[in-house]
Amino acid sequence: MYSIYHFFASLMRSKQSLTTADKLQPQQFDIELFSSYKSTGKFPDAIIRLNTGDPEIQGGELIELKDCDSYTIASFNSTIPTGKKDLTKILKPNSKMWRDMRQAGEDIKSHPVRDVFYLIRGRKSGNIKVCLVHGSFFETISPTELITGAVQQVLGEKLSGEFDEEIRATLLTSLSEQESFSRVRHVDGASVSIRFRVMTEANPSGNILQYPEIEDNTLNFVVPSHGSEQDEMEQRRLRRALAHVEYDQLVLKRIKHPLNGYYQVFQIPLAD
Repeated sequence: MYSIYHFFASLMRSKQSLTTADKLQPQQFDIELFSSYKSTGKFPDAIIRLNTGDPEIQGGELIELKDCDSYTIASFNSTIPTGKKDLTKILKPNSKMWRDMRQAGEDIKSHPVRDVFYLIRGRKSGNIKVCLVHGSFFETISPTELITGAVQQVLGEKLSGEFDEEIRATLLTSLSEQESFSRVRHVDGASVSIRFRVMTEANPSGNILQYPEIEDNTLNFVVPSHGSEQDEMEQRRLRRALAHVEYDQLVLKRIKHPLNGYYQVFQIPLAD
């Protein structure tokens, strides 16, 4: 079977590589779990294969790898972190990743919206924290709201209160979509083209590495907590991906995100 739960199981079984690898790369993990993977620095770094015929574990999750030389999460370049992504908006038809997924037997349009997970490794003073965390941990408002709020701040700083509100509204609408920035622009007479990039950084509330529940030298799986029934389902899914002795090694915790509710944490020491 294929799923983010099976990916976490593979991380548990290869904990040594999480402590010794100079750089996290998809190739160091069980690539049989992936319908496509790469290491070019463009989101996502890997895509889990889809399951067929299993209503409880669908698979297909997107994974982004992030290495940090401290307990401060590195910037999210170009792609604003969210809990879900629409593949049809981030993968171009006939791109290499698109072709690789089709070759793996996946009908992308049958399941375009995928859950997003970030595998984050932080290293500080000889200690290591590794978290496989659902992207919703960083998404407390939508990307459109985030960009709109930032643009409003710029307009408020640069434009007087008498500035035509209709023009202001048009500017906000035009600039509130990330695609407006990611597109390459060509200007007559210029020998170079230009593309603006949106970069985001985790505030303290979104820095999973600095939560006290995430202890030094541990591997953690962090998923949203939506009540006892959903929590039990997450536990059951992970239990299906692990041997009984492996699941019994996990410590179950809860984290209170000040802006986004509770999260379940499945934690295990990196050292045996």
